[in-house]
Amino acid sequence: MADLQKQFEQAVADSKALTERPDNMTLLRLYALYKQASSGDVEGERPGFTDMVGRAKWDAWAALKGTSAPDAMQRYIALVDDLKG
Repeated sequence: MADLQKQFEQAVADSKALTERPDNMTLLRLYALYKQASSGDVEGERPGFTDMVGRAKWDAWAALKGTSAPDAMQRYIALVDDLKG
């Protein structure tokens, strides 16, 4: 688990240094996987329809409900590796 945590932290650092900005759907996937890996299942109220960005983030995170932290970390790492090309 400690090795996976280190790989995850490196992937987070790598995601901030990408040469090309990912599209919005990919950014939402990165956000949701990061939140699921670091905080677990989404909690709280879904943002209102006037907060479109917050609502999209909440929905993306909620779609991963039940995903384990190690699985979310591995999926995040794989996605960042794909983006690095």
